[in-house]
Amino acid sequence: MQKQDLAIYREVQKNAEMGMKAIDIISDKVHDGELSRQLSKQSLKYSEIRNRAVDKILESKAEPYRSTYMQDIMLTTGIHSGTLLNTSTSHIAEMVIQGSNRGITDMCKSLNHNKLAESASVELAKELMDFEEKNIERLKQYL
Repeated sequence: MQKQDLAIYREVQKNAEMGMKAIDIISDKVHDGELSRQLSKQSLKYSEIRNRAVDKILESKAEPYRSTYMQDIMLTTGIHSGTLLNTSTSHIAEMVIQGSNRGITDMCKSLNHNKLAESASVELAKELMDFEEKNIERLKQYL
């Protein structure tokens, strides 16, 4: 597997893991049953996409992405501080939408920096981006 494909698979893994972790952290603050179900569905899909990326990375006998302790703390702190004074359904939906937008931006950067990547890695990255865009559309009803 090419270096550029690995870079894209790792970015897919990182992005999906970040989504899963963020949903896990914010779920305790969700008071709306429908939003809670929506986030659970999102987490499951993130997990499925993440697993496909990790499988490809491991098939090539490469190391998967590993988040640092500092990245995890920053994510946790950011979510807790963002919900400290406001845990309304609208605010939580807005925070998740912002996270999805960041994910799309990061995936676009990765694709632009790895233009020689093969179609399989690019397709998985685009699948993740499409999923993120659909999440944003679904979450808009909670704003």
